[in-house]
Formats: sequence, C-alpha cells, structure tokens
Amino acid sequence: MAFNTRYGYTAPNQNAGPGADPGLTTQQGLRRPGELPRLARDTTPENPWPVSVVSQKYHDAVHRWPGSWIEGQIVEINMRRASSGYITLRDNFEDISISVMGFRNFVAMASGFHQGDRVVIHGKPDVWVKATRLSFVADDIRRIGAGDLKTQIDELRKKLKGEGLFDQENKVELPEFPKCIGLICAPQARAEGDVITNVNLRWPAVKFKVVHSHVQGVQCPPEVIAAIQKLDADPEVDVIIVARGGGSFEDLIGFSDEGVVRATAACETPIISAVGHEDDWTLIDLASDLRASTPTDAAKKVVPDVREQWQLIANARAQMNMRVRSRIDNEIRVIEGYANRPSLTHPQTMLEPHQRFLDESKQRMQLGLTRLVDDASLTIEKLHASLSALSPQSTLDRGYAVVQAGNGHVLDDASAIAPGDMLTLTLKKGEVVTEAKTVNPE
Repeated sequence: MAFNTRYGYTAPNQNAGPGADPGLTTQQGLRRPGELPRLARDTTPENPWPVSVVSQKYHDAVHRWPGSWIEGQIVEINMRRASSGYITLRDNFEDISISVMGFRNFVAMASGFHQGDRVVIHGKPDVWVKATRLSFVADDIRRIGAGDLKTQIDELRKKLKGEGLFDQENKVELPEFPKCIGLICAPQARAEGDVITNVNLRWPAVKFKVVHSHVQGVQCPPEVIAAIQKLDADPEVDVIIVARGGGSFEDLIGFSDEGVVRATAACETPIISAVGHEDDWTLIDLASDLRASTPTDAAKKVVPDVREQWQLIANARAQMNMRVRSRIDNEIRVIEGYANRPSLTHPQTMLEPHQRFLDESKQRMQLGLTRLVDDASLTIEKLHASLSALSPQSTLDRGYAVVQAGNGHVLDDASAIAPGDMLTLTLKKGEVVTEAKTVNPE
C-alpha cells in the first residue's frame, strides 16, 4: 500500500521480516495506521490527521476563496525590501487588524504609503503551510484619504508649531548629574524596568519618583497631564521621563493629545519623551526638551555612565600629574642650569671679561702713550737739530768768536767801536777781554 509522503509517511517497509504488519510504517520509529481519514469527522485518537495534513487542508480551503477588496488604515508598514513587503491594516472602527503581504509589484505600488493612511487593498487570503499562518496576499493598493488620525495630528502639529511650542529656544537643558528622576509610565510596564535598571547600571546614586498612569486609551491624556504637573511641582525632581513601549499608531495617539503637548511645553523641569520605538513619532516628541528613541535610550541620555566618569577623572588626574611633573622637571632643569653655570661653579670667570678689558685697555693706553712720547721725542729731536744748527754755539764750536762791546751789544760793524774800547770775545770755551788797538771799518 502506498502512502502519501507529502504528509510525512512512506510506503510499507519492504525490508520488514516475516510477520511484519504491511499496513504500518517505521519512519522515525513511529507506528501509524495504514490509511488516513478522508474527512475530519472520521479522525479518531488512534487515527488522527498529522499537522501537515491539517495545514494543507486549511491551505486548500482558503485557496478556493475568491479575491476581494478590503478597507482599513495602515498602522504598520515595511517596504524596505524590493522583493516583499508587509502591512498591518486596521479596521476603521473596530480594534481588529489583519496582516497583509505582497511581492515585487505590490511593493512598488505601496512604497509611497505611510503609517496612518486609509487605503483599499485587493488580494486573496492565503495560508502559509509551514506555520499554518493566515495572511492576505495583496496585488493592488489605493489611497482613499490621508488618514483621519494622521490628518488631525498634522493639523494640530501645524497649529502648535505656529504658537512656538516646538521652538528650540524654549528647550531646557538637561542637568548633567541629576539626583532625582521623575518617571511617568504604565504600572508594571516593561518601560519602567528598562529605565530604572539601565539608569542604576549607569549612575547608581540617582533615585526615582514614579507616577503611574494609563499610556493609551481615553484615560491616557488626563493622567499623563496630571503626572507631568505633579512631578514638575516637586522641587526634588531634576528631570522627568515620559516612557512607553512600542505600539501601533492608535496606541500612541494619546501622546499627541493637545493637552499633553501643552503640558509638556509648559513644564519648567527638563522633560524627556521616550514613547514607542525609534520609528514611532508623537507630538510630545516635538514639545519635549529631548526625544529618546526608546525608554532604554532615555536612560542612557538622562544620566552619565559612572564608568565613563571614573575614566574621565582618571584621565584628568593623569593629565594633571603629567603637567605638574613636567612643570617640576622644567623648573629642576632651570635650577640645574643655573647651578651648573660657570659663573657659580667658577665665580672668577665673571671677572675675566672685565680683567681682559682692563688689560687690553692698559695695553692700548701704553701703546698710545708710547706713540705719543715717541712722536714728541722725534719732534724734540728735530727741533733740537734745527736749534743746534742755528745756535751761535755751533758757530763757536767751529772756531768762530762773538765780539761784544762794553755795553754787551754784539758787534757786527767795526765802525761802531773806536780804538781803546774794551771788547769781550766769546769763544767755544771761555771769554777773552781785550782792548781795540786799531779799527779798520772796511
């Protein structure tokens, strides 16, 4: 008997020994009846359908359903891959969603759509056999409006922006080392644990004041507004975090409420919005002083990392020690330079330039005086020679005599004397006094 291997069965074991039951299979060591029930009502505990049979029957039944147009609002859309894309479509009135998937042509058509758009989509239901998962495989998508919620929020955004609620100049700077953090979140929410755990890991000295409130539904806006005002009025709170995990566009709509946005903008205490995931957006993100992509990201931004601060302190101390040591080493080198100067090790060297100056000056003075004396001596010698040449003594030295009358006048004319006058003759050596006997004027 043949078995359908599609359902995980094989033909009877041909190698079984004598006495083996031909209606049984030994695949994976499991014993199964020889025939599968054709209808669901024929299944029994002893002869059930395998999961693969049920999944395939679901698939075959759904595959016979006709294609249809469905209407709803996009709450999630992922068209990052060119080959396939996914949309979560939500009913316009009921809290009911359906998963829509499409392939290359559908992705090209849906790439311009965004979260919040109201659309109609054509496709057929399908069951993925491997996981027995029902989905709607789309082949066409058309816009029927910009999305009521999205339109309202966009109009509110423009209105509040015109009032200056989102201006950067109104943002308050976060404290660098907060001592107390106010946290607004849902009771027993994962966001609360994420924020507190990550903050304590980074900065254990901080304490929390937690205010629980609804984070979706009609109760969300008034409770969040009251929580913000309560924490803002508390003087111990240094910074406020509004935290909520991810959700659909409608789940986060409470954080785009006008009252919540105005309360956030009016809050004097620095406030951080950590609503949803990185791709989610609400108007509170625009009014808050800082937007965090997730509650965990808010924990990282609200306090510094104690390990990083210790490292900064260690680096600063090391740099300070290095600079002080460098300054001391420089001063030591300067002092050693002074101490090793020849003027201190050999003080006499300080006088050597002055001694050399005096010696050189003395030498120059001696040379100058010597030249002056030599020049004066030469001049005297020349004058002495000239004087000697003109001196009467030199004439006398040559054998001549100087004749003087009795009155002492030197006679150079014989007519000036008469016979009998006394004459004085000055010779080279000595004088002779004589009397003129004869006078011959010519």
